Amino acid sequence: MTDSASAPTRTETDSIGSLEIPAAAYWGVHTARANENFPIARRPVSVYPDFVRAFACVKQAAARANLEIGALDEQRANLIDAACEEIKGGRLHDEFTVGVI
Repeated sequence: MTDSASAPTRTETDSIGSLEIPAAAYWGVHTARANENFPIARRPVSVYPDFVRAFACVKQAAARANLEIGALDEQRANLIDAACEEIKGGRLHDEFTVGVI
């Protein structure tokens, strides 16, 4: 078992302040705050793989549309697109940690 106190982290900041996020996590400060502040459900979204895949399809379409209109740069759009392909392929579902409401 890895000691979480010594696990590598990154600092992310929002309008409330800064939080340490696990360095390997795909999610960021907003997900961390949702997990801290809204522990309503005991099941994360990841237990619904069809929903997670559908969400990836929507995010992928949004990234492609925003690239097309110039609202998103090509590097970010390509990274989002690749991550969505991984999610649609059944990988990274454990990164969806927020509880189902």
